[in-house]
Amino acid sequence: MGVSASEQLRILSSGASAIIPDDEFRKKLERSVETGEALRVKLGIDPSTPDIHIGHAVPLRKLRRFQEFGHTAVLIIGDFTGQVGDPSGQSATRKALTPEAVAANAATYVEQARRILLPDGLEVRHNSEWLGTMGVDGVLRLAGQATVAQILERDDFRKRYDAGLPISVVEFLYPLLQGQDSVEIRSDVELGGTDQLFNLLVGRDLQGRAGQEPQVAFTLPLLEGLDGVQKMSKSLGNYVGIAEPPEEMFGKLMSVPDRLIGKYFTLATDLDPAEIEQLEKDASAGGPAASKVKRRLAKEIVSLYHDAGAADSAERRFDQVHVAHEVPDDIPTAPIPAAAVTDGVVHLPAVMVALGLAASTSKARDQIKQGGVRLDGEPVTELDLPLHRVEGRVLQAGRRNFRRLSGAGES
Repeated sequence: MGVSASEQLRILSSGASAIIPDDEFRKKLERSVETGEALRVKLGIDPSTPDIHIGHAVPLRKLRRFQEFGHTAVLIIGDFTGQVGDPSGQSATRKALTPEAVAANAATYVEQARRILLPDGLEVRHNSEWLGTMGVDGVLRLAGQATVAQILERDDFRKRYDAGLPISVVEFLYPLLQGQDSVEIRSDVELGGTDQLFNLLVGRDLQGRAGQEPQVAFTLPLLEGLDGVQKMSKSLGNYVGIAEPPEEMFGKLMSVPDRLIGKYFTLATDLDPAEIEQLEKDASAGGPAASKVKRRLAKEIVSLYHDAGAADSAERRFDQVHVAHEVPDDIPTAPIPAAAVTDGVVHLPAVMVALGLAASTSKARDQIKQGGVRLDGEPVTELDLPLHRVEGRVLQAGRRNFRRLSGAGES
């Protein structure tokens, strides 16, 4: 360990919501430096969706920070617990995933997580290794480690219980299953969002009962999405995916609310806390100063998941489209779907759905009526247009999606 414990503590603590107990965390770092023995830092992920966005990446980036100081990252893929469904922050029972869905999601999760984590000092484990072979007697012994009263101390369970909403016994077991993961891999530190604190503390308790040194619970804030209000979520459309094209990422990040610029820098980039503090001060002036800092934010994040050249190219495209209001040069060509043409008339909503520019024809119609769709830069108001008015023109849906439309059936 070439970096002092105090310096590690300064950098690793940046952006944390809670470190419990913080004095134990400091002592673990000091002991690690003195002995040269790496800490085992755990992050568990239930693969409930196939893609990772930069909100999911917050604990992954912190896990990489630990790796950079020589510690061991233990990524737990919850292929067993994913079939149960984490009740954290939920107001109703989650729908259980099938083993096939969990396996498919897990494969893409691991591939995307490897874009963030270092290959050295990384263990990837699946909790079906131990939970799937526990048996009824093992489950009963685990269940005996906690009381119903203790589990009901959890805020989301208490609210559902008081409201008369159902809570399955399996959900009661979830914190114990996650805690058992910590026992099995002998975790020193466990990372998670603020909604995971209860589960992390259960892990501490189970380790103590098993005669292990309890882990430190290390929580990180949940990142608000581009709307600036709700937690980043693919279902809400307020997300930035780490596998998205550079231009898409850059354009989305330029819409981050000014008041969240500092939080995004802290949780979604690798900049030093001191530099982030200065950037926050610069952005607080608002106007052009905030816009300049936001460009820096967008380029930093795009560079993390692509490279600096891609970030520069994305910035140029952004300026071309949103500052100079020009049509980009590298627009993909797409044929007008034959199914969207009837008697020489093109139904534009059907084209948008077929080309992936709208989730449904009703949403496409709404977007057209709201002035969000253009042909060669001119707003479209009609839902149906003659074929000759559509062929060869550039269709723009929203601020960043462009397609050059070739003749029906052409490629």
